[in-house]
Amino acid sequence: MANQHSTTEEQGKRHRHEGPQKHIVAFIFSIVLTVIAFALVAAGEINESFIYIMLLAMAVLQVFIQMSFWMHMKDRGHLFAIVAILFGVFVVLTIVVMAEFWTWW
Repeated sequence: MANQHSTTEEQGKRHRHEGPQKHIVAFIFSIVLTVIAFALVAAGEINESFIYIMLLAMAVLQVFIQMSFWMHMKDRGHLFAIVAILFGVFVVLTIVVMAEFWTWW
């Protein structure tokens, strides 16, 4: 009769379950970034350039958090998805830059 029970080493090689701890931390970090963004905009007396830079930085952080923890892009086997997303970002940035040049001329 074949051994139906696998060892913990074999289970660890197949799939490692992270547990909810990292998701809870990522969720709290996302909420904190959102609250900071709302507070910056609601303050009103802060320099507009500083607000735009901070909002952009927090948006980039938010994207990395969403991609790595909620969409599991940090795990193995997601190379095609990552390349597709990066290509999409490249296409969108190219379109935005070309639209800017088109409106300037």
